[in-house]
Amino acid sequence: MPSDKDFVKDITPQSVDFSRWYIDCIRKAELMDYSPVRGCIVFRPDGYELWERIQAGLDRRFKETGHRNAYFPLFIPESFFEKEKEHVEGFNPELPWVTEAGGEKLEERLAIRPTSETMIGYMYAQWIKSYRDLPVLINQWANVVRWEKRTMPFLRTSEFLWQEGHTAHATEEEAREETMRMLEVYREFVETELAIPVYTGEKTPSERFAGAVDTYSVEAMMKDGKALQAGTSHYLGENFARGFDIQFLDKDNQLKYAHTTSWGVSTRLIGALIMVHGDDRGLAFPPKVAPIQVVFIPVGPVKLREKVMARYDALAAQLRAAGIRIKEDTREEYSPGWKYNEYEMRGVPLRIELGPRDVDNNAVVAVRRDTGEKLVLSQDNLAEQVLKLLNDIQSAMFQKAAQFRAEHSHQAATLAELAEIISNKGGFVLAGWCGDAACEKQIKDETKATARNIPFDPPAQMPHCAACGAQAKHTVWYARAY
Repeated sequence: MPSDKDFVKDITPQSVDFSRWYIDCIRKAELMDYSPVRGCIVFRPDGYELWERIQAGLDRRFKETGHRNAYFPLFIPESFFEKEKEHVEGFNPELPWVTEAGGEKLEERLAIRPTSETMIGYMYAQWIKSYRDLPVLINQWANVVRWEKRTMPFLRTSEFLWQEGHTAHATEEEAREETMRMLEVYREFVETELAIPVYTGEKTPSERFAGAVDTYSVEAMMKDGKALQAGTSHYLGENFARGFDIQFLDKDNQLKYAHTTSWGVSTRLIGALIMVHGDDRGLAFPPKVAPIQVVFIPVGPVKLREKVMARYDALAAQLRAAGIRIKEDTREEYSPGWKYNEYEMRGVPLRIELGPRDVDNNAVVAVRRDTGEKLVLSQDNLAEQVLKLLNDIQSAMFQKAAQFRAEHSHQAATLAELAEIISNKGGFVLAGWCGDAACEKQIKDETKATARNIPFDPPAQMPHCAACGAQAKHTVWYARAY
């Protein structure tokens, strides 16, 4: 039988090697495994359930805002990419191609989907003929392939899962409203369901999505101070509509090009969950998306087991009836201490213990994963108390992440100051930017930090460009990123 101390020693401390800690956690918690195909992973059930919960939360929000799901082909003709040159140039290094099928060479190469703007643009051109056909509000849940040179499970893999929304509108105003609406959907979801605070803002031109007029993002800070782009929303203007001839007859009887948008998040949100909330004991999941919200463990001597189990089953049924995702661990071959360590490592938000003394006292012992705090709860109305506790944990985890972000968000007036903070402190650095691409490149070259976004509501307006000292046009968050 494993000892109670076997778990944590197998996880590298974050302070020693954060990347190693991350890999140790996701493999030991059995969220994923490596496949025999380079850069591709297998989602094990707990890992995939995290994605299912992310899907469910976002899908509900998409449908509430009028979107419907559809599915488009995985294979995209090469000629489609040639219709939007900037788009294909942005993706070309990552594109895998199918050149043979059925033992014969194809007349035209087929790209394995890196994103679907081109395929969907082609189809929209067939469907949209009149202003009465607009808006078109479609989302797709799919897998995509980008042949990454450097990979990390969930964060950057050659094949990954995501959703991509694609909409078409009669006017620029409507399309821009859609772009910002979906960015806000991402912000609200990531903050309320994943308990991850984000900075929302506009990407600089060099960081825009290939083919977009404007790109907006939500940026999250990981516990090693690096940034993770948690979601993007793009106003595509008429670029793809012109490339694919998406035209419609407007109310004024004039033929016009549609204005389109696209927006997406991916399974990198699982990586964000892990890197924002985990600690040296392993994973820590917010209750709203945790595969298991409560683990219920009977304790005490074997001779009193029957007494404990007589009450245990009724309490477990009460929790389950309240909609709480509960795991009952009644295995006798593992000690309670070993189980405590296991479920802490797996990130279960709340542990409940029931022993002979608790039965006598009409109580249970509850232990929070986020703080380690032990609480004695009455067996009366236990489900109601647990639901409140789960809500408290959700809120506390967000506040803890927000405090960490605040403590690791800095300001810099000069490039030297920015470089010193990035090198020695890490985190996000707010600095001025004149708008010149050369200054942005200089900052990136000298600090290895990229412009994450131009925040909508910056905590401070920086008067001068950190690189050249000229009058700043924007305030920008810089950080090293995944």
